[in-house]
Amino acid sequence: MNLPLLLSFTRQDLIDRYSGSILGGAWSFIMPLVNMLIFILVFSRIMGARLEALGQEFSEYSYSIYLVAGMLAWNAFANTVQRATNIYREKAGLIGKVKISLISLPFYILLTESVIYLISLVFFAVFLMLIDFPVDHFWLLIPVIFVIQQLFAYALGFMMAIINVFVHDTRELVTVIVQLWFWLTPIVYVTNILPDSVQTMFNFNPMYILIQAYRDLILYHRGPSPEGLFWVLLLGLIILSLALFLFKKLERDIRDFI
Repeated sequence: MNLPLLLSFTRQDLIDRYSGSILGGAWSFIMPLVNMLIFILVFSRIMGARLEALGQEFSEYSYSIYLVAGMLAWNAFANTVQRATNIYREKAGLIGKVKISLISLPFYILLTESVIYLISLVFFAVFLMLIDFPVDHFWLLIPVIFVIQQLFAYALGFMMAIINVFVHDTRELVTVIVQLWFWLTPIVYVTNILPDSVQTMFNFNPMYILIQAYRDLILYHRGPSPEGLFWVLLLGLIILSLALFLFKKLERDIRDFI
C-alpha cells in the first residue's frame, strides 16, 4: 500500500469515528481530553486515591498520574489488536474490488491509534506541567517504547486477522483475551499489593514490561530495563515472522474466503 493511500485511510478512519456528529473530527481531540479529565478528577478528587511513591507534593494526583501513564498506552495497544483482528472482514468489499496489500492494510489502524495516543499524551504533558510535575528528557524515549509496543500489537493483530478469516469466533475470543489481559496487567492496581510469587509472573507479561517502561520514564524519571524491552521486541518479531509465514501459505485462500 502506498503512503498517500495509507494516509487517506487514516484520515478517513478518524473522520468515520464521529461521522454524522456536528463537531466531526474535533472529537478526536475532545474525547482523549474528556477521558483524561475523568481519570484525574474521579480518582484524585472524588475517590482520593494516593500513591506515596511520587512524594507528598504530588500526593493528590499521584494515583491519577500512575493510572493515566499506563492507561493511554494500554488503550492504543488494545484498540490496535482488536481492530486489526477484524480488518479483513470489515474491508472485504474493498479487498474484493481493489488490488491492495493485505499485509500493509492494518497499518492505517496503527497510524490512527498513534494519532490518538499522541493527542492524549500532549494533554497529559500539559496537565503535568500545570501541577509542576517534572516533564524531562526521559520523555524523549517514549516514542521508542511506543514503536516496540505497536510492532507487538501489529504482529498479534495481523496473526489474528488471518485466523479470523477462517474461524469466525476469533474476534470475540480476542475481545475476551484482551479484557482478561487488562486485569492481569497492573494498570489500575499496584504490584506491591500482591504476593511475591505473583509479582514474579508479571515478568512474563509483555504489556507489564511496556507499561512499567512508560512509568519509569514518566513517573520515576529513569530509564527502563533494556533487557525487558528487547524481550518484547524479539517476541513481537517472532510472532510477526510466524504471521507472515502463515499469510504466504494462505493468501490465496484468504482472498477467496473474504
